[in-house]
Amino acid sequence: MKLECSIEKIKSALVTVDRITGKNLTLPVLGSVLWVATGKTLKLRATNLNIGIEIEVPAKIEKEGVIAIRSDILSSLFSVLSGDQMVSFELVNNNLSVITKSNTIILKSIPSEDFPTIPLIEGEVLSIPASKFLEGVKSVYYSASTSEIKPEIGSVYIYPEDDLLVFVATDSFRLAEKKVKIKQKLSFNGILIPFKNTIEIIKVLENIEGDIKITLQKNQISFSTSSMYLTSRVIDGSFPDYKQIIPKNTATEVTLLKQDFISSLKVSNIFADKFNQVTFNIKPSEKVFEIEAKNNDIGENITLMSGALSGENIVLNFNYKYIIECFPSMISDSLVLQFNGSNKPMIIRSIGDSSFMYLVMPMNR
Repeated sequence: MKLECSIEKIKSALVTVDRITGKNLTLPVLGSVLWVATGKTLKLRATNLNIGIEIEVPAKIEKEGVIAIRSDILSSLFSVLSGDQMVSFELVNNNLSVITKSNTIILKSIPSEDFPTIPLIEGEVLSIPASKFLEGVKSVYYSASTSEIKPEIGSVYIYPEDDLLVFVATDSFRLAEKKVKIKQKLSFNGILIPFKNTIEIIKVLENIEGDIKITLQKNQISFSTSSMYLTSRVIDGSFPDYKQIIPKNTATEVTLLKQDFISSLKVSNIFADKFNQVTFNIKPSEKVFEIEAKNNDIGENITLMSGALSGENIVLNFNYKYIIECFPSMISDSLVLQFNGSNKPMIIRSIGDSSFMYLVMPMNR
């Protein structure tokens, strides 16, 4: 193997693939990046067996070849090499020679034949702007369970509905749903992407402009552009029938400004107990909406909210953290809180935006 390419292009690719490498002590090859020099490009591959990536870097290939190098060493090296200068690479005695204007470096290799294959997915294909897919995932992924005990709720569930792609996540205490319009009708039954993988998918896709091609298969999903290919395993399971828990009717409704609500919740949280509990006391007949928090070691606080109230009086306790996390997903300045009686979930929606819905279960204490 012998090639030449830009330091900056190599560095940019390594920053992305390094995130995907594994930290498996029994399979040290997962901590490496596979270099495949072929044709007019250098392909950099990494995988942790749950998610895999390949990025193509333009290069002048004099001699084709394959080598695996530890990712942490590559990242450390290219974090201190800078500039628009070119760098030369050559396979010498099964190790990688790196030559710049001022450095001559030899990097020890890892047997490349042990590197796992990154699967090439075939199945139903969706073409969508990367920004739209990101909008869907980022609107809900924080609601997924971080535990792996129930993998079906430790995932982001994605399914088609007419000309929409629906993203849902829940940890059984709260649930987020986001609907994104697409230009084609799909027929797949829905997929579950593991929570940990969604974090890496977000970071990769954030650097992409324009459309991505998404290919769906029973056990895998892939994302690709002209120079990037990312694949993730999906969970073999069934997402809960979440629509059953969404209240069909509304007994109490509050419309208020989002920023006022956020500010009031933040003040209340200072006085919340170890369970992050805040109490909503809503009396539409008296035009009263109070947010109360009490901590025996700190003190207590009652914030009076202004807004449009209607329906029945209600008192409910909620976990502050479960409420506050949804607001970055809401684009409107105003929102509506909907209740359907005691011990029933609260629904939060943006005014004028039906694409996002957030459900929070009350605390029983």
